Amino acid sequence: MFIRFSLPAHMSRSGICPEDIDTIMAQKVINGVMLRKMILNGAKLLDSNKQHVDSLNVFPVPDGDTGTNMSLTLISAAKEVTSCPNNDISTLCDAIARGALRGARGNSGVITSQILKGMSVELAKCSSEITVKDLSRAMVSGSEIAYKAVTKPQEGTILTVIRVMSEHSVKLAKRNSNIIDFFNSVIKVGEETLQQTPEMLPALKKAGVVDAGGRGLLIVFQGFCNSLLGKEEVNLEFDDSIKKAAEGKSTNNYEQFHVDLTSLDAIEFAYCTEFFVINLKKTTKESDIDVFRDRLLKIGDCVLVIGDLTMVKVHVHTNNPGQALSYALELGELDRIKIENMLEQNRALLAHSGEENLEQYGMVSVCSGKGFAEIFKDLAVNEIVEGGQTMNPSAEDIANACDKIRARDIFVFPNNKNIILAAEQAKEISKRAIHVVPTVNVPQGIAAVLAFSPTDAPDDILDNMKEAMSSVKVGSVTFAVRKTSVDGFDLKEGDIIGIGEKKIVAKGSDIDVVAEQLLDNLMNDDVSCINIYYGYETTEDEANAFAEKVAEKYDSCDVEIHFGGQALYYYIISVE
Repeated sequence: MFIRFSLPAHMSRSGICPEDIDTIMAQKVINGVMLRKMILNGAKLLDSNKQHVDSLNVFPVPDGDTGTNMSLTLISAAKEVTSCPNNDISTLCDAIARGALRGARGNSGVITSQILKGMSVELAKCSSEITVKDLSRAMVSGSEIAYKAVTKPQEGTILTVIRVMSEHSVKLAKRNSNIIDFFNSVIKVGEETLQQTPEMLPALKKAGVVDAGGRGLLIVFQGFCNSLLGKEEVNLEFDDSIKKAAEGKSTNNYEQFHVDLTSLDAIEFAYCTEFFVINLKKTTKESDIDVFRDRLLKIGDCVLVIGDLTMVKVHVHTNNPGQALSYALELGELDRIKIENMLEQNRALLAHSGEENLEQYGMVSVCSGKGFAEIFKDLAVNEIVEGGQTMNPSAEDIANACDKIRARDIFVFPNNKNIILAAEQAKEISKRAIHVVPTVNVPQGIAAVLAFSPTDAPDDILDNMKEAMSSVKVGSVTFAVRKTSVDGFDLKEGDIIGIGEKKIVAKGSDIDVVAEQLLDNLMNDDVSCINIYYGYETTEDEANAFAEKVAEKYDSCDVEIHFGGQALYYYIISVE
């Protein structure tokens, strides 16, 4: 679908009349008429180039094509703008935000709607004209609201592109008041950031493409700029690597990446569920929406709950869509319900996959704790085998995980000294070439994974991983399960104990005190980074409070706090 936009009579379809160039290039404000045209042209340009954005999708079961979803979102915003009775900036901004939210499709569309919402909220404050400083504040607002909308923001995506563009806009607005220069500059920075996304997100690098959402966003901004210049470009040219990879081939997505489609049960939550909550009950409060979001997080993932007391847009992957709808009915009425079976989508992909060539490398990590599993997944580890201190997986378990990965060489991270032997034995029964990285704890495993370089030979990768893990010192805080004397400590059941690399180094009745004593034992002058992973019976607030104490005490070190979700251990602490 195209949004029709007519150029002023004095401008040609190919460019601008020479006598108007100086006036346009010196432009310092945007009025309501211009804002209307910007939205219409941004929607039109994205719609014309959505197929290219679609071709950049790299995930096996997307909620829908990124370009199509973003285009439908912009078209919905453009429809609302077209219906506006006047060119009042505040009225137009309300229409943009409302239309984008109503038309938001999939994660990419929802995030786009939040960027537009944030920008609209800020621009609505302008009376009759929008300046470069106003645009900069709007972009910052759009970035902030988009990040807040995502439960677990991931860098290397559209979020990164808008964030860097907004940060650059702040600097730009301090020294340049020209609207055209502003757009050209932020688009240039956005393009540079987009080309870096494959280095931030391994899935993009593996597929050889830039982030699809980021490309879509830049197309929209180019449309904004073109409308101010009077240009009516339709088909743009891109250097996003996808064309090089697909040269001489169909642009079918199935040919552009290799994924594990052999096990349908790899999809934890089967139903992509989307709907609106409208006509919210008079008794519904903003806090009820937050509670609703938390309830969805307990029955699924990829949760997005955005909006306010006028309307709420919901997206969740769950095995119980009926439960999600039931929760929503407590807030108000349901509208535009869409439930898609992602298992069936996966089967369709499998039917098209054929006999693909194996990738060179894959990774398997053993760990216990949802947080640790998510960390490894974020680092592009292909398979997670549940196990740890009290639950050691078998050699067969590890071999089966390796065989699921369509790669020749598999690096395995046991992350426990009692699992290393089983990992070695998995070599005998797996169809893959297994390389065991002898990690004895999860932080060592994380350090080893971060050292992975897909361009190196297997032996070199293994050596680099071993070197990386050796630089990590790890301790843990747990409790004594019986009365005993060990390592010079007389312990009774329930005592809090801090375990260093080889022995108990602290005991007490206060978790934070023992954790601090443990950390003191691990520290030396070479440490520059402290990672704190919290789990057993430790809340996020408690962990953050402890991390603040650590940061204050060791102010020359970077202190990072992560949810590990590990059983039995209050904290696992690593220093590097």
